[in-house]
Amino acid sequence: MSAPERIPPRSVTPRSSPAELLARGELSVRGRIREASNAALFCTVALDGREADCIYKPVAGERPLWDFPDGTLAGREVAAYEVSEATGWGLVPPTVLRDGPYGEGMCQLWIDVQAEAELLALVDAEEPEPGWKAIGLAEVGEGRTALLVHADDERLRRLAVLDAVINNADRKGGHLLPTTDGRLYGIDHGVTFNVDDKLRTLLWGWAGEPLTTEAVDVLKGLRKALVGPLGERLTALITPAEIDATRARVDALLTTGVHPEPNGQWPAIPWPPV
Repeated sequence: MSAPERIPPRSVTPRSSPAELLARGELSVRGRIREASNAALFCTVALDGREADCIYKPVAGERPLWDFPDGTLAGREVAAYEVSEATGWGLVPPTVLRDGPYGEGMCQLWIDVQAEAELLALVDAEEPEPGWKAIGLAEVGEGRTALLVHADDERLRRLAVLDAVINNADRKGGHLLPTTDGRLYGIDHGVTFNVDDKLRTLLWGWAGEPLTTEAVDVLKGLRKALVGPLGERLTALITPAEIDATRARVDALLTTGVHPEPNGQWPAIPWPPV
């Protein structure tokens, strides 16, 4: 018997579509990610001789939050994937909403990480070196502080734009997944699309700086998509008010032409930051 064909994250042929595999394949639980705040199960999914590792987050395992309706985090994860795909940047791994061993939940392709990639750092300096952007000062113990910085990387800058669109309230360092083929993925998008401004992120290095021409073009495309097919797909995942708020954030970005800055009414950096 031949071994199952393993599916890479960005396969382009219909036969090996990761989304199709995730949605229709047989889901088998292998273990639990203990560090996750909600139930996150490591699984394999298999279909027609194809197989992939994935993460399955059942709605039944979501912890209640005061500022998000119960049972909605899985849908928000899928909505973030849909918006990411509409940008053409492919910043979120293939993600679907499906039934599983513990009921309906989010199922997302597992991403193998390039462990040695350096996207964040603490430096003993007042200003970042070339190639880095300042986030802010961080306590490092014994009353000392260090400058927290992130790489001046176009992949991170695209992700910062996506986070501004989806109103990501939890962009931690551990949610950044660089791969050996040079791609970068962002994960854990359960606390997104709130109608209130809740942007919390480590990617503040471009705050107040002009958006790139590429980002402006992508946002114009998103504005059209949100009143068309993308908006229709999102209706099954988030509320009409949240879709309207997403359109408003896109319009605001295009109007100002700059990366957003912290609003001062909400902690700007998630805790813990990594």
